[in-house]
Amino acid sequence: MKLTETQIQELYAFTRQHFVEHYDLQTELVDHLANDIETQWQEQPKLTFEDAKNKAFKKFGIFGFMDAIEQKGKAMNRRYMKYLWNELKKWFEIPQIFATLCLFLLFYLSFTSSFAIELAIAYYVIVVIWSITKSFLLNRQFKRRKKASKKKWLLEEMIFKQAGGTSLVFLSQIYNIHIMTGDFLSNPYVIFILSIAFTAIALIYYISFELIPNKAEKLLSETYPEFSL
Repeated sequence: MKLTETQIQELYAFTRQHFVEHYDLQTELVDHLANDIETQWQEQPKLTFEDAKNKAFKKFGIFGFMDAIEQKGKAMNRRYMKYLWNELKKWFEIPQIFATLCLFLLFYLSFTSSFAIELAIAYYVIVVIWSITKSFLLNRQFKRRKKASKKKWLLEEMIFKQAGGTSLVFLSQIYNIHIMTGDFLSNPYVIFILSIAFTAIALIYYISFELIPNKAEKLLSETYPEFSL
């Protein structure tokens, strides 16, 4: 015996009641529950839908869907980081590598100048203001997309909201930037490392806030065949 469309929708509602917010994970869990229920009906044809559903849910353990939510989150985070890494690698290939070298030289010459500390703080402030502004705009865009599709996809949420979390980490380093001294920046190795760090941060933020969100439709369609905005 197969589940009806009404029963399938009841399973979706059941996952939402148990704090599963994202449609992609809801679909996986509904498929799992539906297969389990239909297997039970093969052995016990008179078993009610509610009883079969509760038995299937109990197999997830005392934490219910929490383990599934955690595992799905880790899997999507790995996928997102793979996208980020693939985009970052392109900036060390021809022709993008020339732009990367120019960016590195800009920071290196800035940090070896007599205005090194002032420029470091200025670059820091520019990145912070830009990242906060982009975080706000991407979050607003995500809300519009969610309202249009009436579905919440885990990878989509990461694409439009993950970068905002990384900006907070960078923002927390404002004190370390502020306390830099002339002696600190007189060390050529420190200047070299600092220039690399600022170059990497600039690239990662540009990829996170611009490139990946602009490719959202392609990435989501590759991950979710049923995805459509």
